[in-house]
Amino acid sequence: MTTTDNKTIIQQALGELLATNSTKTLEPLLSRDFIHHRPDRTSTKAEWLASLEKALVPLAEQEVEMLHLLADGDQVVMHSRRRLPGGPEIVVVDIVRFADGLIVEVWETIEPLSEAEAHLTWWDAAD
Repeated sequence: MTTTDNKTIIQQALGELLATNSTKTLEPLLSRDFIHHRPDRTSTKAEWLASLEKALVPLAEQEVEMLHLLADGDQVVMHSRRRLPGGPEIVVVDIVRFADGLIVEVWETIEPLSEAEAHLTWWDAAD
């Protein structure tokens, strides 16, 4: 697989997820040993798909602005702003790793935009 192929897979997967409101098109793209990482926990393929299924109705209503989609070798980085109607704006960074044409790992960080300034000076909290 080429870097371009990996970027295309990510773009199509996100588009189909939001358009169909289903993980059915996403599941075959994930390896059997898929791992999803967040700062607060790690989940397996089954756990992540189940949590994603619960969130799909709000996700379908979400505005997604893709800010950056970068790829290098087996990794794709997606940086986006997202907002639910009437809800807070969040910034999301996903790092996706491919092996043998499948997604094997995703690292995800989510930050509410309203908290961004406070997080820029987190080291001051010790004072």
